[in-house]
Amino acid sequence: MFNFVQERKRLVQIVLVLIILPFALWGLDSYQNSGDIGSLATVNGSKIGQPEFEDAMVRQRQRLRETLGENLDPAIFDSAEMKHSVLQGLVVQHLLLEEAKKAGLVVSDEQMARLIASAPAFQKDGRFDKVTYETALRTQGMSPALFEYRVRQDVLAQQLTDALAQNGYAADAAAENLIRLNEQQRVIAVAKLDLVSFLSGISVGDAEIKAYYEANQQRFNIPERAEVEYITLSVDDLSAKMAVPDSEVEQYYREHANEFGTAEQRQAAHILISVPKDAADADKESARRKAETILQQVKQKPATFAALAKQHSEDTGSAANGGDLGMFARGMMVKPFEDMVFSLKAGEISSLVQTDFGFHIIKLSGIQPGKVKPLAEVKAQIVQALKLQRANDRFAELAEQFSNAVYEQSDSLKPAAELIGAKVMGPIWLTHGQQPSGLWNAKILQAVFSEDAVKNKRNTSAIEVAANTLMAARIKEYHVSSIRPLPEVADLIRKQLQNQAALQAASKQGASMLAQLQRGEKKSLQWGKSQSVTRAQRNELNPELSRLVFAANVVKLPAFVAVEDPQQGYLIARIDAVNEVQAIDQQKRESYAQQIRQMTGEALLHAYLEDAKGRAEITVKNFTAPEKL
Repeated sequence: MFNFVQERKRLVQIVLVLIILPFALWGLDSYQNSGDIGSLATVNGSKIGQPEFEDAMVRQRQRLRETLGENLDPAIFDSAEMKHSVLQGLVVQHLLLEEAKKAGLVVSDEQMARLIASAPAFQKDGRFDKVTYETALRTQGMSPALFEYRVRQDVLAQQLTDALAQNGYAADAAAENLIRLNEQQRVIAVAKLDLVSFLSGISVGDAEIKAYYEANQQRFNIPERAEVEYITLSVDDLSAKMAVPDSEVEQYYREHANEFGTAEQRQAAHILISVPKDAADADKESARRKAETILQQVKQKPATFAALAKQHSEDTGSAANGGDLGMFARGMMVKPFEDMVFSLKAGEISSLVQTDFGFHIIKLSGIQPGKVKPLAEVKAQIVQALKLQRANDRFAELAEQFSNAVYEQSDSLKPAAELIGAKVMGPIWLTHGQQPSGLWNAKILQAVFSEDAVKNKRNTSAIEVAANTLMAARIKEYHVSSIRPLPEVADLIRKQLQNQAALQAASKQGASMLAQLQRGEKKSLQWGKSQSVTRAQRNELNPELSRLVFAANVVKLPAFVAVEDPQQGYLIARIDAVNEVQAIDQQKRESYAQQIRQMTGEALLHAYLEDAKGRAEITVKNFTAPEKL
């Protein structure tokens, strides 16, 4: 039971990193029973409700915000595609959990305690810290019960997916064949019929240019553009302007001292005589008598505790270490066990302690007192927290006033700027359909190019462009969509038509040369330097030419292949030699085999899920009508 964490430590860290994301503020019971509230999908009768769906949307938004940063467009979360994708993900999660339970997989309370204790996010100085744990959850809007429920569900699902994905198959022959294919070298030289050499004899008349222009006017379209000025209201900007008196910092420090310290931790060892909590009374009594016998031995010779733990303890995870459980704080062990540990003195041995896991004999090995960091060390952290708190309050006060100001005084952004103590920024040019970097997202661009903003030169409404960030903009100058005039693009068209004609001429001559070379005739070509290429490493070789090189029949050498390249001209490759892999060492074979196992394991998991879906009764709302998977 206690050895689970050690075996799964990397998984735990990954799971916990993914789990620590914002959750909706409802309790565990309402979360578990959310299918009763606006059911959006069912998996074998188990319902997925609106609260669970909204929670998943929040977590998906957070993941994408961390990945894309300022490039994230919040508008995508309004799309039916995104909602359907998130809902499909919840269906798969429910299906995995159902399959995991059918397979008899479980995560016990003791395992959960060790899982959470091993998470770096909840540790201070390399050890679990209860205050850090509770603070982290409180910051994310979660209760420990809801967090632990979600961790348990994710670990159950992960156990099942690991059992499939980590059991792919790879035969040595398959690995060796892949190595020989991937690392086979072909020695080639490339000749190029350069476009430049064909351009001198090509002329393009005005009539051709005009005809091309008229037939391809969409290529010369200039989208509508607008020069805009804008203003933003954000928590970050407000926070930078906030001042926090030292007296408030000191008061916060006094009232939240537990947040800036390390809770007392204790190191204990135990001997467990296990018995299920639902065991018969006779079995419990037998386990008790065995534990009492060992306790008497420990009391008589305390120095033999570790040896007796190795000999008798039924907690396989700690027995090999003399029963040692390491350091832990309050809240990490079941209550009877914890209460006893924190009542002992260093070196003291307990009486029998009964829990749901059986009977424990506990020895307190050491005590690490709690400590609080001095104010000077955490002052900057407190100031930032108070600034952010004040900024959030001020943002809540100003948001509606800001929105009203840009709407009611729609001929200027200055009144709104004066209201929030900011400057009107810009002007900058925006092009319809092209999203610049920064805060400009699809919603604000749509507002800028709306009929009211364009025709009446009115302020846009205040648009949320990022979390706790509002923006309003106003057009100063507007240009409608137009076609660039012919004189402006004539030279560009002439060059393009000349290049097209040159490529045709090069290709015609090159194809003739290729045919002659393939017949074994000699041709005078300027061949480049000989080079070795593989399927994975083709240097700067044209991708299509590389594909043809490895698709070529090399029974008779030299062999020749060729391809058109719009930028370079006509490329001919001469294949002079094929170098096969001579020896394959065990390390390389194992590396390739591992990749094959990963691919086959993922295929196995995919096939398993498809089979499970086929056996399940699943319905998913498509936000217009129910859909059967």
